[in-house]
Amino acid sequence: MHRCLELASRAAGQTAPNPMVGCVVLDHGLVVGEGFHPGAGQPHAEVFALAQAGPRAQGATLYVNLEPCNHTGRTPPCTEAVIGAGVARVVVGMVDPDPRVSGSGIQRLRQAGVEVIVGVEAAACQRLNEAFVQRVTRQRPLGLLKYAMTLDGKIATTSGHSAWVTGPAARAAVHQLRATCDAVVVGGNTVRRDNPRLTTHGQSSHNPCRVVMSRRLDLPAQAHLWDTQVAPTLVFTTPEADPERRQHLLDQGVELFVLPTLTPKTLTQHLYQRGCAAVLWECGGQLAAQALQDGLIDKVWAFIAPKLVGGQDAPTPLGDLGIQHMDRALLLERITWRTLGPDLWLEGYLGALASADHAQEALES
Repeated sequence: MHRCLELASRAAGQTAPNPMVGCVVLDHGLVVGEGFHPGAGQPHAEVFALAQAGPRAQGATLYVNLEPCNHTGRTPPCTEAVIGAGVARVVVGMVDPDPRVSGSGIQRLRQAGVEVIVGVEAAACQRLNEAFVQRVTRQRPLGLLKYAMTLDGKIATTSGHSAWVTGPAARAAVHQLRATCDAVVVGGNTVRRDNPRLTTHGQSSHNPCRVVMSRRLDLPAQAHLWDTQVAPTLVFTTPEADPERRQHLLDQGVELFVLPTLTPKTLTQHLYQRGCAAVLWECGGQLAAQALQDGLIDKVWAFIAPKLVGGQDAPTPLGDLGIQHMDRALLLERITWRTLGPDLWLEGYLGALASADHAQEALES
């Protein structure tokens, strides 16, 4: 199963709206077939692994981190491929939460006389596909908030200078994390101030879709993000945006969307409809606070540098959330810490209870 997860992760950031799936076929303890799902519309992991195994799949054991599908979508049902290959035993990491599958694949295999074991390394399988699970069960992408700050909580100096808060190891980790996401979102201020590329900087062949939110399109005429040969760029704006600026972006290959109301929530709805499963917010404090208040952030990646810059007006990772008492603070759960050179990387999840409490506080105020 660990090998299945390794194989599945090779397509990180490239399978949405589908899950990441890896498959291994064993014949008398020997690996005779392997495969992973490379992306939506392409064959599933089981098909690749069975094809590699060939006749040796007869009577073999097939391992897969997600329940084989039992419906016809863009590809035929994997259950029929498994049965047709004569596999004797299937070991499944986790049940597929997609209502089109959700146990029916396991049931179909058992009806055909295949022995099925479910729940091997289930927690690891859930974590690998947490964005897929979120998309299926909550009908929105997994929202991730990433920021880098100094030890005294600043993302830039009072002059706005922010290159670089963290060191090379932390920046490389960010580039790797981007590769696991479908889209990365910034606001107009970030484009004007930092002129970011928002790519994986060679850490991966996959670059996420770059997304900019700007109500009036008061954006630079030239920016790294307008180079759409590197990765696609989407700009979301409103009817009040200057028509000439709209055309300028379109002429450079940028996809432009005019929304009646531009908020993190309306943007996320559009990205969900586009097929995104994991959306990374690398924006400034004000937009990050809005995304949090809209209940769109599920996970936080905070990179902390052992630096002190001070300054009452120096920007911080979050704008005002309207929280007046410490016992109403948003709580992170399932915390992990890592060191990256001199810097620290914190990863944590926003608890559902904390989010619900904050939503109630907003209603009461």
